[in-house]
Amino acid sequence: MAKLFSPINFKNVTLKNRIVMAPMCMYSCNQEDGKVTPFHVTHYTSRAVGQVGLIMLEATAVQPEGRISSQDLGIWDDDHVEGLTDLNRQIHHYGSKTAIQLAHAGRKAQLDSNIFAPSALAFNDSYKTPQQMTVEDIKETIEAFKAASKRAKQANFDIIELHAAHGYLINQFLSPLTNIREDSYGGSRENRYRLLEEIISAVKQAWDGPLFVRISTDEYAEGGNSLEDFVYFSRRMREQGIELIDCSSGGVVPASISVYPGYQLPRCETIRKEANISTGAVGLITTGVQAEEIIQNERADLIFLARALLRDPYWPRTAATELNEKLSAPKQYERGW
Repeated sequence: MAKLFSPINFKNVTLKNRIVMAPMCMYSCNQEDGKVTPFHVTHYTSRAVGQVGLIMLEATAVQPEGRISSQDLGIWDDDHVEGLTDLNRQIHHYGSKTAIQLAHAGRKAQLDSNIFAPSALAFNDSYKTPQQMTVEDIKETIEAFKAASKRAKQANFDIIELHAAHGYLINQFLSPLTNIREDSYGGSRENRYRLLEEIISAVKQAWDGPLFVRISTDEYAEGGNSLEDFVYFSRRMREQGIELIDCSSGGVVPASISVYPGYQLPRCETIRKEANISTGAVGLITTGVQAEEIIQNERADLIFLARALLRDPYWPRTAATELNEKLSAPKQYERGW
């Protein structure tokens, strides 16, 4: 069997293969209420039919002011649980596990309301200047992540991922480029880690399942976090019981990024080895052979696919054919599989 199609365990959750649908914002809550729509049901369930092992929902806001846009999914209210529960039921029916990415946009929120960040620094001229968060604001946000985790459990998600990448709120606290605070949440890398540390601790009070974290492993800017810093953060996360680091990059400050197949893999591989923690690889991974090489050479433990799954909801079947692997299909699709 190709290792790409071998099962893997995280705590009490077994994924049937190593293929993950990466979180991708869909901006499809047309009523601006954060609730699941028919589009979301079709979008995610079709990838479960396609035999993706883990379906991870898009960035889902823990507070209304933490949305990237007014059309983001939300989990800041109990009213969101019903739609998420029904979506999970349908995805689970096809044998896929589900995850939710809990997020807060911080200074990258594009909303009419006030926005908040560790420091009063705008992302660029097109974005609002945020309000610097008070310690009380920080504590409220930590509690919001905890409450969202409780709702995620009620909705029957299998895994939670905390979004600490792409220049959103947690990433803003981690980076010296965006965090110029002079209190216990800023300055040293120990202090910059404090918000994520406290969010993880709070989430674990409400959630006993596997917990992943997505980070930006390269900030593409002088004065930003180094790879050594990210290894340090990853070790801290492992000590707190994080199961996997989802290794993306960029988004902290405006930057020009040269992309090519597997461009984020070297840092993913380094974090896996030096922090002794499972990792997820993402970034221009498009073929079965490429994904299999990553898993076989132990460069990562999971393959996170984004655009490739937008182009081909049945990418696992495409990869299986490429790797001469027999992949089972839902009964209704067997004649064409």
